[in-house]
Amino acid sequence: MNDDVLPVELLADAAVRAFVAALNTQDRKAFQDALAPGATMSDDGTERDLGDWTEREIFSSNGHMDVETQSDDGLTLTARYRNDTYGEMRTRWQFTVEGGKVARFETGQA
Repeated sequence: MNDDVLPVELLADAAVRAFVAALNTQDRKAFQDALAPGATMSDDGTERDLGDWTEREIFSSNGHMDVETQSDDGLTLTARYRNDTYGEMRTRWQFTVEGGKVARFETGQA
């Protein structure tokens, strides 16, 4: 493992940790379980349909996130994100957690 990658188990927020772990293991059920009902998201400032986006950007394209840094509260991550469609890029992820689940995430290039 790269020294500049933060292990998922060290992510500070439990909901974010569950989200990243499910994404990286391609576990659709665990991913859905990490999301609050009615969760929303945006990509590079544009609102997206969460179901369509996650299918395209994560599950059907083997998405994977290597977290480099996290904010003190664990709700903002900088990560190298890669998938089979776009290759690898440095990204920023901002999470809103409600009731122990991810209610919203905003991602985009860092």
